[in-house]
Amino acid sequence: MRDGIPAPPYRAWRDRAHRRGGVGGELLPVVKAMAPERLYLFDTTLRDGAQTNGVDFTLADKLAIASMLDELGIDYVEGGYPGANPTDTELFAKDRGLHTTFTAFGMTRRPGRSASNDPGLAALLEAKADAICFVAKSWDYHVKVALETTQEENLASIRESVRAAKAKGREVLLDCEHFFDGYKANPKYALACAKAAYDEGARWVVLCDTNGGTLPDEIEKTVREVVKVIPGDHVGIHAHNDTDQAVANSLAAVRAGARQIQGTLNGLGERCGNANLVSIIPTLKLKPEFAERFDIGISEAALKKLARVSHALDERLNRAPNRHAPYVGESAFTTKAGIHASAIMKDPATYEHVVPETIGNRRKVLVSEQAGKSNILAELERVGIKADKDDPRIGRLLEVVKEREAIGYAYESADASFELLARRTLGKVPNYFDVTQFDVNVEQRNNAKGQRVTVTMAVVKVKVGDDNMISAAEGNGPVNALDLALRKDLGKYQKYIAGLKLTDYRVRILNSGTEAVTRVLIESEDEQGERWSTVGVSANIIDASFQALMDSIIFKLVKSGAPA
Repeated sequence: MRDGIPAPPYRAWRDRAHRRGGVGGELLPVVKAMAPERLYLFDTTLRDGAQTNGVDFTLADKLAIASMLDELGIDYVEGGYPGANPTDTELFAKDRGLHTTFTAFGMTRRPGRSASNDPGLAALLEAKADAICFVAKSWDYHVKVALETTQEENLASIRESVRAAKAKGREVLLDCEHFFDGYKANPKYALACAKAAYDEGARWVVLCDTNGGTLPDEIEKTVREVVKVIPGDHVGIHAHNDTDQAVANSLAAVRAGARQIQGTLNGLGERCGNANLVSIIPTLKLKPEFAERFDIGISEAALKKLARVSHALDERLNRAPNRHAPYVGESAFTTKAGIHASAIMKDPATYEHVVPETIGNRRKVLVSEQAGKSNILAELERVGIKADKDDPRIGRLLEVVKEREAIGYAYESADASFELLARRTLGKVPNYFDVTQFDVNVEQRNNAKGQRVTVTMAVVKVKVGDDNMISAAEGNGPVNALDLALRKDLGKYQKYIAGLKLTDYRVRILNSGTEAVTRVLIESEDEQGERWSTVGVSANIIDASFQALMDSIIFKLVKSGAPA
């Protein structure tokens, strides 16, 4: 057992077998373990992922993401398409000093041109890249309709482009576009395209499910046929997610013999996205079917950074992380039902398929109206509050949670507000300061230029010890103004909240009508990058926001160990 999780069956069998030897025991033959086979990972976040609607990487973005992928241990990082746009051209203008195989993407030479007289191919060959990944048609229908050329000319383009890149000393890959559709229509020609690249010395021939409509059993069947012609350790898979099976298709290809997987961080990509490497990597590392057979070049220490890498990408894209993402999402190891929490308290393996910490995540037991004592105790333990299960205050805390959630509070989404509620019920939260009064004013008027503008100002009166202070601030709306005024001057506590900032603000109307009750959820972040959520509920949206803002500030003071 490790970290409370029983050893996998294969490990338990091995341990029993060893114990049968020794003095007086039955001697068993020693079987030498085979070295794991190498399985390579190819990331195309910066190229195929850049085709995601709403994603537009700057050069700084690309360099930062490439560095993260390099640190993670990804074998190949495809940076982009030099010559296609200024950003990618600049990216490949000089050596970036990465340990990964930094790869440039581009098309094979155009039909009717020679390899020495094609500007696109020339830009690829001039790029400061370790490898070149060409893309070529492998579906005869596309050769005829999209390229408007002959099948033989397409094959010649593949051969000559690979040959030119090899002559420049580059490692070469060929993405066989629409391979699976092409194989269904004309298997002989699709294979001929793949084999043309391999015969010219391409290190990898990558089979692309470009339309994303192929199913896992079809992928496996087709790849098995391909590896009869091209060795599997030269075959890769590039799956799109249009049937929500890109990860399954990638694993099916590996089962069939492919030894390179292409994908993106968080499944970025055109239309429905690409195979999600953030789901594929831990599956390969932690599931015995793959972990016992393959080495993917990612250490256990690097795997623990996976959740951080996933969230860092979302932060760079200015979007909220997917709470329900497998392995790395906030809800991936979250339990709400009381009977589940009770079982997890006894042994986490009852409801967890892997140990969350192995990928940098953590276990979370929600506190909600469905909660039992087990949920409460588990969450108190997680935040470091010691409590006896027979303490009558635990029962009282559970009653308070259910009473407050019945009127709209949502503690399962507001961990910091729950912790403060628990500390107030079970212990003591210092009375750092009192807000004796606040006023928020929204005024519409003409500015000095004669333009009609809306101006919001908040004034807050705060008492810290014996000191009374008044702060005022203008903001982009009443909540922003109140937030700025509240955090403008807290006297001796100001240094503790200097790095505090509001990162997300969500409002939900809980019932209908103009007198509806409003729930406000606020997410905050400190200078260490740690985040927490707080909640407020009221018929007045400003009052609900004020509650959540106050909880956020007080939680920061408690977390920082500020003196009373």
